[in-house]
Amino acid sequence: MDFDNVLTEVGSFGLYQKIIICAVLLPAALPCAFHAYSQLFIAATPKHWCRTPELEPWVQDYTELVMNLSIPIKNDAYSECHMYARNYSDIVRYLEYRTPLELQRDKVWHIGNPRGSNMTTCQYGWHYDRSQYPVTVVTEWNLVCDRSYLVTLALVIFGIGGLVGNYIFGYLQDMWGRRPSFYAYLLLEIVACAASAIAWNFEVWLGLRFVVGLTVPAILASPYVLAIEMVGPEKRVFCTIVSNIAYSCGLVLLAGVVYIVRDWRYLTLAVSLPLLLLFSCFFVLPESPRWLMAVNQPRKAAKVLKVMARVNGITVVPNFVNIVEERFHRARGPNDSATSHGILDLFRTKNMFRKTMIITLIWFANTSVYVGLSYYAPALGGDEIWNFFLAGVVELPTYILLWPGLNYCGRRSILCISMLLGGIACVTTSVYSEDTKIMLILYCIGKMGISSAFVVLPLLASEIYPTVVRGLGMSFSSVIAMIGPIVIPIINHMGQEMLVLPLIIMGGLLIGGGIFSLFLPETRGKSLPQTIEESESIPLSFLPRCCGGSKVPKSNLDKSTNNRRDCNNSGSHIVCSICKSEIRSRRV
Repeated sequence: MDFDNVLTEVGSFGLYQKIIICAVLLPAALPCAFHAYSQLFIAATPKHWCRTPELEPWVQDYTELVMNLSIPIKNDAYSECHMYARNYSDIVRYLEYRTPLELQRDKVWHIGNPRGSNMTTCQYGWHYDRSQYPVTVVTEWNLVCDRSYLVTLALVIFGIGGLVGNYIFGYLQDMWGRRPSFYAYLLLEIVACAASAIAWNFEVWLGLRFVVGLTVPAILASPYVLAIEMVGPEKRVFCTIVSNIAYSCGLVLLAGVVYIVRDWRYLTLAVSLPLLLLFSCFFVLPESPRWLMAVNQPRKAAKVLKVMARVNGITVVPNFVNIVEERFHRARGPNDSATSHGILDLFRTKNMFRKTMIITLIWFANTSVYVGLSYYAPALGGDEIWNFFLAGVVELPTYILLWPGLNYCGRRSILCISMLLGGIACVTTSVYSEDTKIMLILYCIGKMGISSAFVVLPLLASEIYPTVVRGLGMSFSSVIAMIGPIVIPIINHMGQEMLVLPLIIMGGLLIGGGIFSLFLPETRGKSLPQTIEESESIPLSFLPRCCGGSKVPKSNLDKSTNNRRDCNNSGSHIVCSICKSEIRSRRV
């Protein structure tokens, strides 16, 4: 049954859908934005240098003096992991006989020629610059120097959690439904994140961050899928745009929260506990009627549609529920029954296999680059919070252009242009690696490009995957894409020696993904495929077709139009054999 036709009868975008989107979809972006990137500040690494017990009395008032006496200089900066191996007891006896004025006036730092001394690693811990972050996970458990890899490991573990969680919750979304799975994710995410605020050692904190990672990439999927399944084709772009605007606003809001709350334990609670307010919408959020139809529960779907019609101010016949149920069974046929679908259905046919692989490849590129550029913001130098704020703000102008673009230019062309633009900007940084201003400009262009592509891809994927495996298909693509956030922190860590290396790698991924996007079919204005059979009737669009393709003779077109009209008037909205034959004949 063509659900979009039924949806039109009760209001495809009325007051009911607007309430659901504003009350649930927009606030649901906050948990994902907060928990995905708060770790950058919770585990921030401030400037640090080796602690020297003998010079402790002078650290607070004469920090520069102490550093000059004990810390070597490398590349015009104080070393963070080495100190001079000197007899500091003799230096202390000398300093004790100097007055404060003499310490300020004399160049006592050259005592005993420290630069001629041997160097050693930090033996007694570290001093940290606490001007920006009073306490972080790094400063509390000394995750610096030979233990600095643990910070990268935490991001890798977080990414592994997202990979595992996407796989698990993809099944739950299609088995349980959109509504219960969303609140299951949300509860687990809030509890695990809040519990990490009282972690007593790094290992416990790391385990809880893994649990948070299980839910973060999936937390936005259920309300987003629910929203696009409750509106008509003409409003899917609207849902996608406002969802991503909310997500970008969440990033900007996170920067504001971090600016106010700097202690990592209080920051963890600040990005977790307020999200409990989302449970106030538990009795407002409905189940997706489109999903209920797909899993052979038409009566429940009809009840949701009846409520939708009442709120939208549309009067339906008294026996509306029975009529919808009867239409559903008539469209399915007497021998049809509810069937369960698994991951193999995404690869069972050649057409579906190719679509799944292309979407997954592009999703991998987009996820890797989006997360990578967000992680990369602190490496640009300057104020880390300001850089992160700027990285979130530059996303917002892209949505102004995307809104009309997706409606008039289509999904595929916008996706391709966005990925190519962002990729070229990232690769070009290799030419201007010494100019920080141009680097920042190119970074912002790359961030705008990937943000645009990140908006379009879920919309395009949700319109290509059929309803019966839509949650599973998008989750599978997300699962494979989550390999990117596992590898990207390692690449960024390697880029400490070559600043533009991560940008070159990410740019190459975007350019490759942009080229592959040309093979996907255009879905603008098309009905969502309900079954795998309907999805099979939509072929891939190869590059020659994108450039014009072949035209169908007018006589054949008139004939196929009449056949399609006869098919639609027969009462069944399932794609008939005549329509399938026509579509197959037009493949390139």
